Amino acid sequence: MEPGNLSDVFCGNPYPGRGILLGLCPNGTTAALAYFIMGRSVNSRNRALERMGDDLAIRVLDEHRMVDPSLILYAPLRTLENEIVVTNGNQTDTICEAIENGGSFYEALQTRRFEPDAPHFTPRISGILRMSESFGYTLSILKAGDAEGKTALRQTFDVEPTAGIGHLIHTYHPSEDALLSFSGEPAEVRLPNDIDELTSELWDALHPEHRVALYVRSTDIRTGEYEDRIRNQYAAEEKEA
Repeated sequence: MEPGNLSDVFCGNPYPGRGILLGLCPNGTTAALAYFIMGRSVNSRNRALERMGDDLAIRVLDEHRMVDPSLILYAPLRTLENEIVVTNGNQTDTICEAIENGGSFYEALQTRRFEPDAPHFTPRISGILRMSESFGYTLSILKAGDAEGKTALRQTFDVEPTAGIGHLIHTYHPSEDALLSFSGEPAEVRLPNDIDELTSELWDALHPEHRVALYVRSTDIRTGEYEDRIRNQYAAEEKEA
């Protein structure tokens, strides 16, 4: 199957939840990374992304409107010496601590499960970019294996990068009756070289009623130098540092 446009991936799915995009730009030397947040409740929408050095954080816009911070406040992205880790929850810290102690991305996620937000049991999605001579990336999803959330299904996708192609995974598939967990393989999408083009394309592909925040990073594989963009729906839009 040919890789599609981002707008095609979200066609018919106004609420994909949270998502991770990893890939290699057409020039073959630039790694692409994106993370987005969507929300339907006041609690979910009461957030914005912000930089914390080379890492990414989530801040509350109005503390008086915050209901439960346990699943909405976390470090979505952390930059290690040779890896960049991005996730939709506090498993970011689990992965980074494992790597720093000699463990692996895979081993760290064997200790984690989906989110305890019955009846949705929102999947935990994670990704890692390996910024080395043998550049590559991996995506993972941890989701409930049954309707009662008694078992966990763990899937890992190791990708051999192809210039101009990205892989996208997100938490929800569309359903009229309930939030269904993402299923199948990550979607293949075409990537541009230009970070602003990618940012605009992804932002415009997200449903304007539900989108909350977007982070995009473009990293030179050879040097580790990067530029990034942030879009926040409910806070002032930010440009590169």
